[in-house]
Amino acid sequence: MLRTDYRQYPTYLHGKIIHVALGFIAAGLGTVAVPAILEEEFTAITFLTLAASQFREVRNMERNTLTELDSYELVSRGKTYIEGVAIAFESRNYLVIFTSLVSTLGYLMFNIWVGIIAAVVAVLISKSLMSGGKLKEIVDIQFVEPRFDGVGLYVDNIYMMNIGLPVRQAEILRYGMGFILKPKDFNSRSTIANLGQRQAILHDVSTALGVYRDSGTPALVPLAKRDLDDGRIAVFVLPQERDAERAIEIIGDVPILENAIRMPSEKKKTKKGGE
Repeated sequence: MLRTDYRQYPTYLHGKIIHVALGFIAAGLGTVAVPAILEEEFTAITFLTLAASQFREVRNMERNTLTELDSYELVSRGKTYIEGVAIAFESRNYLVIFTSLVSTLGYLMFNIWVGIIAAVVAVLISKSLMSGGKLKEIVDIQFVEPRFDGVGLYVDNIYMMNIGLPVRQAEILRYGMGFILKPKDFNSRSTIANLGQRQAILHDVSTALGVYRDSGTPALVPLAKRDLDDGRIAVFVLPQERDAERAIEIIGDVPILENAIRMPSEKKKTKKGGE
């Protein structure tokens, strides 16, 4: 429940207190469920149903909070990223229930040592389920210096935007960095085409390396544009710390958003005769 990273979420300290409290409640529900079933007190299981409805409110709480805060970010998370965070925090409560249920079952059915072993196995399973996929698993990342062709800004051969002011052009060439994300397969091409996934990349890079912009400077907004021919994504950022290797590492560690995953290759071909 307290797992956090460079994005500092859940926030310190009050955000952590909320999630610790919810974790204790979830653990208590999972623990009580086992003896209730063994004693055939099936009405007690209704508490689990009640808990599920309450933990759905956790998702709403996270979504509403992050949505309100997102408008004040220099580079926003985007709605897809926010929904992914909200789903993750709801699911963590269910993983707590699962861990406490398995641990209690091992203790009551056998002994405390079996309970401890069951708890360790459940925690390892939970950590595996919480990890999720990362962008480096589905794309190859290459650093490319941004360039101007007249007033057009390009990363490799992908057009980004028009910048007419020479002062802004000089700033972009000084601070700007470009990256090409080449999808490894057809499914990856569809996933990184998602606007929410692209915004997540821009947000994570800007959070980790800083961003050279302020409000009211649309020419300095980080962008991610798609090559319509081969599905590559060009990422243009203006970090305060210009470190290409670290930026590639950060982009590679961006989570693959559940709502952005697409698998068009899984669709079966329609058989002849309409079967």
